[in-house]
Amino acid sequence: MENQNELIGAFMQMKTKEQMLNFLNGILTPKELEEISRRLQIVKMLKRGIPQHTIAKKLGAGVATITRGSRELKMGRFKYI
Repeated sequence: MENQNELIGAFMQMKTKEQMLNFLNGILTPKELEEISRRLQIVKMLKRGIPQHTIAKKLGAGVATITRGSRELKMGRFKYI
């Protein structure tokens, strides 16, 4: 949990888009950054009521990944997205 708190603190220190992008590019591989960006799109599409198979086809994501996002939404996550 301490590591997570430090990570959250680092995120909260970023004041500009440039700072955040610099941080993300430094801490994540290009593939990891792409995957996180894709997961955000999945959540946004799920919140708009787009069917899971449509999302999978459009974003090239696995249905299991989309189902996980859907499950997290049902648990009350992503309120601020």
